[in-house]
Amino acid sequence: MLTSIRPDRDAVALAVSGLLGGLLLWLLGLHTQGGHPFSAPWVTLVPLTAMAAAELLRRNAPRTALTVGALALVADQFTRGSLATILMFTDVMYAAVLYGTPAAARRLPVATLLVTVASTIGFLAWFRKPEALLIGLVIGLVSFIPALTGVSVRSHRTAAEAARLAAAQTARLAEMDRTQAVIAERARMARELHDMVAGHLSAVAIHSTAALSIDEPETSRNALKVIRENSVEGLAEMRRLIGLLREGGQDDAPGPAPTLAALDTLVEQTNANGASGGLVCTLEDTRDRGAEALPTPVELAAYRIVQESLTNALKHAAPGPVVVRLGRTGELLTVEVTSVFGSRTGPTAPGSGAGLVGMRERVALLGGTFGAGAEPGGDGAKIWRVRAELPVRKREMRE
Repeated sequence: MLTSIRPDRDAVALAVSGLLGGLLLWLLGLHTQGGHPFSAPWVTLVPLTAMAAAELLRRNAPRTALTVGALALVADQFTRGSLATILMFTDVMYAAVLYGTPAAARRLPVATLLVTVASTIGFLAWFRKPEALLIGLVIGLVSFIPALTGVSVRSHRTAAEAARLAAAQTARLAEMDRTQAVIAERARMARELHDMVAGHLSAVAIHSTAALSIDEPETSRNALKVIRENSVEGLAEMRRLIGLLREGGQDDAPGPAPTLAALDTLVEQTNANGASGGLVCTLEDTRDRGAEALPTPVELAAYRIVQESLTNALKHAAPGPVVVRLGRTGELLTVEVTSVFGSRTGPTAPGSGAGLVGMRERVALLGGTFGAGAEPGGDGAKIWRVRAELPVRKREMRE
């Protein structure tokens, strides 16, 4: 508590300088008035000392300082008067508005203005001389002008503080936006990397396991051929992703993103990779050939959904047909991939579940619907169905 009311350096400097200045004026015999009840020279030092004490409280207790200063100023009018006392009172008034409560900052300028006007009218009515206006002018200079100055400085400080807070808030929001953008970009890169490489690596894992477990030259040769093809394609996909991530450089521009026109190649690749596991992949595209081109985000999302679904079929599906169906109803593009649900003999590749998460995220970003799960098939066997409905119009897609 004692630390909170301890005067700051500015208050001490103002109090000491005001007191020393008043003492100097007193020693020189310079006073503001004469012929008052308390005309002894030493009496002038009493309100001067009280005003200097008020200066010490100007910041930590502005209301108390103003009360003491006002009493000291009134007492000074019954002595010979000191210019230092008046000047220190103007600073006390200024500090009361600047450091006081908001209510005090609103009321003091109004109160001092009313006192100035009332005093001017009163002295003018009493003396009935134009010189009485000078008294009102002095009162305004001592009380109203310092209060008005305090209001102005306080308003500027409040505006500066508000601007600083707004800048800090803007910086925090910008940092949050940057963090969210980085997280979203990392998630997008993770989806792209998984979708591009997972299928090729799964085929490599399955066929390398088959080549190691089956001691037949022809089987090993076919497995190595598939491994090489998937390795080359995986490297090409990786180069394309690296080209997209590289900022500037002298390399060639990265290739375009895959579209649904490349599904035939994807289906052929799946048949080659899944032949040893008894998978037969077919493509059924019921879309109108004359329909308008799809937006690039929709093309890429549909292609990646098919690619990841075929990768999952290659890793987990039982022997049987794998059917890719594309259709368009109104403003919705339908992508559906079905495979036989169950286990199969021979080598398989483990799954992480990241593929389904990535497909669901892609569909959610476009504002579509997604579903995946096992359900009864036509011949009593279960099938695994992946189905996504993607809005075609760009205005329906989420950013």
